Amino acid sequence: MFDLKVINSVLGELEEERGIPRARMIDAIEQALATAYKKEFGKRGQIVRAHFDEATGTTIFEQVKIVLDESMIKEEDELEEGEEAPESAEEMSEGDDKKVRFDEEKHMMIDSARLIKKDVQSGEELVFPLEPKDDFGRIAAQTAKQVIIQKIREAEKDAALEEFGQKEGDIVMGHVQRFERGNLYVDLGRVTGAIPYEEQIPGERFRPGERIRAILLHVDETARGIYLRLSRSHPDFLEALFTIEAPELQNGSVEVKAIAREAGSRSKIAVFANEEHLDPVGSLVGQRGVRVSTVMSELGGEKIDIIEWSEDPAEFIEDALSPAQVLEVRIESQPNEEEGERGHAVVEVAPDQQSLAIGRGGQNVRLAAKLTGWKIDIVSAKGEELAEAEGDEVMVAPESTEGADVATIEEESATTSKEETDVVEDEPTGDRDVKDFDEEEEIDTPEEAEELMNEEADEAEAAEEDSETKEA
Repeated sequence: MFDLKVINSVLGELEEERGIPRARMIDAIEQALATAYKKEFGKRGQIVRAHFDEATGTTIFEQVKIVLDESMIKEEDELEEGEEAPESAEEMSEGDDKKVRFDEEKHMMIDSARLIKKDVQSGEELVFPLEPKDDFGRIAAQTAKQVIIQKIREAEKDAALEEFGQKEGDIVMGHVQRFERGNLYVDLGRVTGAIPYEEQIPGERFRPGERIRAILLHVDETARGIYLRLSRSHPDFLEALFTIEAPELQNGSVEVKAIAREAGSRSKIAVFANEEHLDPVGSLVGQRGVRVSTVMSELGGEKIDIIEWSEDPAEFIEDALSPAQVLEVRIESQPNEEEGERGHAVVEVAPDQQSLAIGRGGQNVRLAAKLTGWKIDIVSAKGEELAEAEGDEVMVAPESTEGADVATIEEESATTSKEETDVVEDEPTGDRDVKDFDEEEEIDTPEEAEELMNEEADEAEAAEEDSETKEA
């Protein structure tokens, strides 16, 4: 007999906190009791089953035997070393080879079985009652405990798979647990997710217990349990954040066509409106920029360029290079999907727009190439090639300083050329005399120093005489 009050309390707690169904736990208890009975009172090879009555707390034990005929028994030359017979008729029917090794504790020939049940067929199960027992030894009880623990872990794993398997591609929220070997572990409630180093935004730092949001990339079942791979640097995380902020994305009125992202630095996102009266860019920007500002705050201030997608490659490439103003886009070759070749476009820009078009370290043209899927060459108005971008690679012309580590402003209002910047830097920055200390002549010998001191004394004496003359 069991204490039903305690059992019901434990089952209710497991169902509420860990999401394990009550029927699943009852099945685990029955398997544990059957294992303990077989360990303590059974024989090797027996199939023992238990049925637990929740109303009375009693347990009924049964022995099961599978009915076989001659065609289902392996011959001596067909037997494999270490082979075990199936534990049920279902296991035997699912096997590739229906022949099994005969075991009198598990099996019964059909002739003997028909003496007990006349209409029995081969492959069916015969059930024989066993004497009830409740005084299990220490070893049997420990075995039953291990079975229950294993079943609870399996049930938790299945519950986590069922819950998070449907959330792949969605944003999940948790609390930072720890940072170990470059991986950031996040407590998601029932399970723990991990953000690998390559899926983190560079420069971000979190403290234990801090709330964090990330996108769920994959749910994998491993030998150690469930592995949830999270990401904050994936382009889908950016799209998911905008989906939360913009109802137009949720209902499908606006859709994201392409995203190019360098996490923590800058991103470009191309959007398209399925309804004519909608402004796709304005839908993501929001009133006074509140929507895009919210997303940027979540990403630690990452710059986001929102452009409108176009079927015209020239127009799309021109918009992708924003905030730079483009003079002309020439299509050199169309993409060939069969051979995996990108399209090639040459973009001509004015001298004062070269820095914006290329970007710091070639970032702007690189993101534009990733966004459009085209190979983009930046040339000056004179025809000089300034930069070439294909995929993640950007090559800047050696003689060009555009896109290098200079103080390049990449906002829309930044149109100052490099020459103007140099002029500003040469201007004086304070109230200083024309002759600066660094501009004085160098003194190499003591004689020169003495001569200089004499000159200064003569100038002081002359100045004093002038003042006395004026007073007179």
